[in-house]
Amino acid sequence: MVFFASLCLTLAPISFALGIVLPLVKFESFYFFDETPSLIGIVSTLIEGGDILLAILVGCFSILFPVVKQFAVTYEAFSQGKEQPEFLTRLVPILSKWSMMDVLLVAIVIVAAKTSGMANAFSQPGLWFYAASALLTILAHQAIKKL
Repeated sequence: MVFFASLCLTLAPISFALGIVLPLVKFESFYFFDETPSLIGIVSTLIEGGDILLAILVGCFSILFPVVKQFAVTYEAFSQGKEQPEFLTRLVPILSKWSMMDVLLVAIVIVAAKTSGMANAFSQPGLWFYAASALLTILAHQAIKKL
């Protein structure tokens, strides 16, 4: 179980890094235009477009919360057998509720684009790495709880 938790704790940040820099989804509209935004690209486009509040929300829920959760789970793993701060035992479950939110939102956007007929949308590697990161962090947390 220790090996599995260690493997998940190692692969989760790597998957997360790939998930935020690789394209999440590919939109093809009218066969002339196609876009493949990454999560970092989406946040920077929102900032450039003047949507600062939306960029902050997307950045917090999509980038900051998963990073904080990965650090919290890693801290929890390294402090096994020691007294853990109470805020940590409350923080990880709260952040867990938001882990797969972005993956769900991108899936909804893909379905909406396909059903509207305005564009074709296809998932890209960034989405899969991002989802893998969230799942690996959840699995690591569960494995750590069983130690």
